[in-house]
Amino acid sequence: MKLIVGLGNPGKQYENTRHNIGFEVIDELADQLDIPLNQSKFKGQYGIGFYKGEKVILLKPLTYMNLSGESIRAIMDYYQIELEEFVVIYDDLDLPVGKIRLRQKGSAGGHNGIKSTVAHLGTQEFNRIRIGIDRPRNGMKVPDYVLGRFNEDDLPLTKDAVKKSAEACKTWIEKPFLQVMNEFNQ
Repeated sequence: MKLIVGLGNPGKQYENTRHNIGFEVIDELADQLDIPLNQSKFKGQYGIGFYKGEKVILLKPLTYMNLSGESIRAIMDYYQIELEEFVVIYDDLDLPVGKIRLRQKGSAGGHNGIKSTVAHLGTQEFNRIRIGIDRPRNGMKVPDYVLGRFNEDDLPLTKDAVKKSAEACKTWIEKPFLQVMNEFNQ
């Protein structure tokens, strides 16, 4: 069984913001894998289906970003999901817009959703897909930037990153994460 989690904030006001790109990947996967996100439990919205014979859970924590780990821990405990069967997808200020980077461990790097995940899982060693959103310019504060929307020039790059991230997840369902990292970290 694989658990794929995209981080974001619930509510219309946060749709299509930089901070919600993890949610966008889950929506893309739900469409591609025909797994409706029609269940609500574990402080999240999720769906369960199958892809290439493997049971797959797609989750969007609805706790708001800073408490994402609560939802992740609850669903992992309930379904007895091992760390190596879990991947989390989230935005990253330290990567250029549209760039994706897969890692098997690392610090939260200031990302509150990952801080919460690390706190609730008790480790930094879990699979992750980081999607670049770049850093704010012109003195804009980080919270305002991450809760803002992508500009028109960035939209094609972000759409491509969402599709690439979804492809990486589908590849991971069949192959070891290290192999997927080698394939998708270009």
